[in-house]
Amino acid sequence: MIEILPLTDIGEVLPGSDLAAVLIAALNEARIEPTAGDVLVVTQKIVSKAENRFADLSAVVPGERAVALAKQTGKDPRLVELVLSESSEVLRSVPNVLITRQRAGHVMANAGIDRSNIGSATGEQALLLPEDSDASAERLWVSLGKRCAVVISDSFGRPWRHGVVNVAIGVAGMPSLIDRRGDLDRDGRRLEVTQIALGDMIATAAGLAMGEGAEGVPAALIRGVRWSGPNSPASALVRPLEEDLFR
Repeated sequence: MIEILPLTDIGEVLPGSDLAAVLIAALNEARIEPTAGDVLVVTQKIVSKAENRFADLSAVVPGERAVALAKQTGKDPRLVELVLSESSEVLRSVPNVLITRQRAGHVMANAGIDRSNIGSATGEQALLLPEDSDASAERLWVSLGKRCAVVISDSFGRPWRHGVVNVAIGVAGMPSLIDRRGDLDRDGRRLEVTQIALGDMIATAAGLAMGEGAEGVPAALIRGVRWSGPNSPASALVRPLEEDLFR
């Protein structure tokens, strides 16, 4: 049986916080002892806060391209300039929507830059994704004594689907992607395309407990998942450009 155990006593994470210590304290408060096979899912937001990935919009000077995209999308030109600095490519820009390929390869709105639930008193700050989410997950995994795997999650929209779901942008201590190609189904037919996005599935499951608004639950432990295969980072989930069928 799979269990989702939310961590509710974390509080506001500040720049420079020892996030591993914060999470351990929350686990202890909830009387949860992580064991092998458990996965601790942590929202990108508290990872970015601890790593001080804040940007001060009042200090951003938008360039010509940012100004043009801001007019097209109706977004703050300073925010658009930040999005461009965090992106390798702009894929779509229409009123109220700016879709880019973030530096790590994630296709997402606004390069993952967020201004909600960041604890800013001035409203002039924005929060960027971690510099390297897989490296952040690895550091947490090691700091937690490798007692449980770690997934860093963020909420993504999906092509041709309304709404957002949580996906894995950082993974350590488990396979993010399980390749079942070559296995046999129940009828003995060989699987040709089946790959399991285990990191994304676990992140989405945790999202049921963590929520997307003012719930204040930035982490959850998933227990009861079984997997086999070598560890792989979240970057393994990003489809290479040469396999992009929609370009």
